[in-house]
Amino acid sequence: MDDRRLVKVSKYLSRHLRHDPQRLGIELDEQGWVDVDVLLAALARQNFRLTREELDEVVERNDKRRYVIRDGRIRASQGHTVDVDLALEPVEPPAELFHGTAEGYLDAIRAEGLKAMARHDVHLSPDYATAVRVGSRRGRPVVLVVDAGRMAAEGHVFYRSENGVWLTESVPAWAIAFPD
Repeated sequence: MDDRRLVKVSKYLSRHLRHDPQRLGIELDEQGWVDVDVLLAALARQNFRLTREELDEVVERNDKRRYVIRDGRIRASQGHTVDVDLALEPVEPPAELFHGTAEGYLDAIRAEGLKAMARHDVHLSPDYATAVRVGSRRGRPVVLVVDAGRMAAEGHVFYRSENGVWLTESVPAWAIAFPD
């Protein structure tokens, strides 16, 4: 599969496995899973042809490891706006985590911290380079350093999704180091 098709399929899956499964005519279980065969049949009904081999390739080659296939089922690793419980266990975070964003959001973040918005959780990166890539999606990237150790000490709960993205309900402004 060429890279262009890989991106197209990945975005299509993201839309339906994270945000709008009913538009495709599928139903996610309470943890966000759907049978692979059910997904492929639903895609075919929408004239979006995808073989099982192509689906496996998209899951394997996605640079962000957005999807997981297990026991004949597939789900998005995180980022849902639909109501799911990923059944992740709380994990002690490293001292620092990172959040990539665009310059235009800095004033709001300084005032209110990081909020989940339409998603279930705030997404944090384990390293600076990943945060740069995430922040680049919406313009010139800015990387914020989050004092995850202090947050955890003060009772904030962290989770780590299967693809290594750190999740927490919100990040207060006091826990964010802003660039000069």
